[in-house]
Amino acid sequence: MTGQLHRAMSPDDVAPNTGRGGDIRVLLGPATVGATSGFLGVVLVGPGEQVNEHYHPYSEEFLYVLEGSVVLDLDDVPHEVDADQAVLVPIGVRHRLRNTGTSPARVLFQLSPLAPRPDLGHVDTERVS
Repeated sequence: MTGQLHRAMSPDDVAPNTGRGGDIRVLLGPATVGATSGFLGVVLVGPGEQVNEHYHPYSEEFLYVLEGSVVLDLDDVPHEVDADQAVLVPIGVRHRLRNTGTSPARVLFQLSPLAPRPDLGHVDTERVS
């Protein structure tokens, strides 16, 4: 069986989600490749931009900074994360990703396990400014 389950995905293959801040693109997930255990994507955060605070009641989130640097607020505590560094965001921890620098940041993210329903997977705690 080949097809979409074995398709290589790039950010150009998916529409951007900018509703929470940044340019978020889920590359591998239930909607793109039929994933059943989690999802993986990339977010571009320009200088002065942020991905607004939220939490995941069912999933851990793994973040890896590919380019640039970001400030990751975990339950209101800021952490500097530079290129080639990774951070684990535990289940239920509020987090916000901010680019306080002068160049764009690109961050890989992976969440697992999936929530029982998509509407339970992500809880926003602030609105886009």
